[in-house]
Amino acid sequence: MDIDVLRVSGKTEWKRLDELTRTRNLSGEDIDELDRLYRSATTDLARVRTSSPDPDLIADLSRTLSAARGRLAGTGSLTGAAIARFFRVSLPLTLYQIRWGTLAVAAVFVVLGAIQAHYLMTTPDAMNELGTPEQLRNYAHTYFVEYYHQDTHAEFGLSVWANNAWIALQAVATGITGVYPLMILWRNATGVGDAAGIVITYGGPWHFFRFILPHGLPELTAVFISVAAGLRVFWALLVPGAATRFQAVGVAARSSMTAAVGCAILLAGSGVLEGFVTPSQLPDAVKISLGVTMTAAVWAYTLILGRRAHAAGENADVGVDSGYYQPVAG
Repeated sequence: MDIDVLRVSGKTEWKRLDELTRTRNLSGEDIDELDRLYRSATTDLARVRTSSPDPDLIADLSRTLSAARGRLAGTGSLTGAAIARFFRVSLPLTLYQIRWGTLAVAAVFVVLGAIQAHYLMTTPDAMNELGTPEQLRNYAHTYFVEYYHQDTHAEFGLSVWANNAWIALQAVATGITGVYPLMILWRNATGVGDAAGIVITYGGPWHFFRFILPHGLPELTAVFISVAAGLRVFWALLVPGAATRFQAVGVAARSSMTAAVGCAILLAGSGVLEGFVTPSQLPDAVKISLGVTMTAAVWAYTLILGRRAHAAGENADVGVDSGYYQPVAG
């Protein structure tokens, strides 16, 4: 096959295919033409690949066909409207749907942390296993404080964000196991309980809470959301409802990734607080107020926009327009 001949004969049709793909509003005739040109270009690409593979022509045709296939399948691009809908509907509605799970995870975390802290403070042998009194006192008054002053503010905040975002992603990605998110919850709760037991014993309650609350409230809220989102996937596997098990897990998994994006944004804000506010010379009341405000804003966003989207019958699933749905029972 002569590639040059094919280039000349197909150039007009390929150009028209590209134009239709880029056209915002298509009439019925335009859609029929788009479908016809797509099929024709697919045949042309197959001929090129089998008879006379030209890498440049294959790349050009593949890009054109990929865009046309997305248009025909109804897969929208990342437009401003899509981004606005994500933050106005999908994200708040997803957070709203798992609000009770988030609160339940938070309650379990607080109880586990409090039990661990109380156990250390009332069990000298357990406390001694963590270090000598001098070492623990040094931890409470030096390391616990200097931890927030390591590196530059920006570097420390970025490292904290990366670490916490990784934890949140793990909780979401492993949610289908039903076990690993609970392990993450246990490790974090007992870790905070250990720190609380040591610092409160050797530095007092206020010394602990004035360093933890400014960034800890939004940071832990993100952890609670991610664990709740992960466990939602596991619950969908156990109780799929009217949908097929595969479909129910798919919807829950996509929703959990939506929650993960929200957690990443929240953790970025928490990282800024931990990197710049917690170690600053601002009054403790101001620092804690900033953490409370950020956390309250998350819940206001969830309850106001999420409830509004729920009442309007909106769908939080980012795959709702992808064309992969099937009828379900009921």
